[in-house]
Amino acid sequence: MIGKISTGKSFRGCLNYLHEGRLQQSKALQEIEQEKKQAQVICYNQCFGNKKELIQQFNEVRYLNPKLSKPVLHASLSFAHSDQLSNQDKIDIGKQMAKDFGFENNQYVVIEHSDRQHQHLHIVANRVGYDAKTVSDSNNYKRMANFCRTMERKHQLEQVLSPRKFLSKEERMLPRQDIRKETLKEAIAKFLKQSTTIKEFQNKITAKGYEVELGRGIAFTDAQAVRFKGSQVGYPLLKIEKQLAQNRQMQQEELQKPSLAQQLRETILRSQREEQLKKQQEDKQEIKQSGGFRL
Repeated sequence: MIGKISTGKSFRGCLNYLHEGRLQQSKALQEIEQEKKQAQVICYNQCFGNKKELIQQFNEVRYLNPKLSKPVLHASLSFAHSDQLSNQDKIDIGKQMAKDFGFENNQYVVIEHSDRQHQHLHIVANRVGYDAKTVSDSNNYKRMANFCRTMERKHQLEQVLSPRKFLSKEERMLPRQDIRKETLKEAIAKFLKQSTTIKEFQNKITAKGYEVELGRGIAFTDAQAVRFKGSQVGYPLLKIEKQLAQNRQMQQEELQKPSLAQQLRETILRSQREEQLKKQQEDKQEIKQSGGFRL
């Protein structure tokens, strides 16, 4: 989950863009592509109506603090292709952001865009409340990074590490996500070779420090609480189950093969039988040559 947050001057420009897909010269939106969006408002708070009505309502409240030059708070939240959220999940995330950033009692809307393959939301809020107080924008970028990590854990989304400058000293010592993925991938491959059942595999990788979630798919959480779906590291549940089935078949075939000791015994017995048979033939030949008498 990747979050961006900015402040701006114009509710008209912001809402025009988000509703109609045209950038309306709003500096708060410069980082967003200038292309048509398919937009749907999925949550209203302290406001209602169409785009024109929303702009009017937001502007009426902003003038309770006329000295504030940037009353617009605009956030975008982008989710990974593998993340599947319900409509209620998206609304809950929008409401949680409002609470965490201090504008839960202010006017805001949560807008979903479906112009890309992955799901993403926009949240437009009035930094000015009905009490004329202003929501602080201090440390917004760091707060957004922390918020995204919290939502990833809560909603079991694909996890992304925050920018290095927002990490604590201890967190900076941890391996980055690509290294974590590779480490997990190696662990899965190793223990998968050693297992014949999902339970056996789960026990082995759990002993290595990973938590395993089994359902319709499989997911792994490392010691630093970073969660990966099996498909993210090349091991979806179906692939793991297929490998385990192959391991069981190979084990069964090995069990059906005679052991080395058994093979050795059979070789010795066969050799002894051959020696006995040879001796018997030699005795018969000797008797025949002696006219029926053994000397």
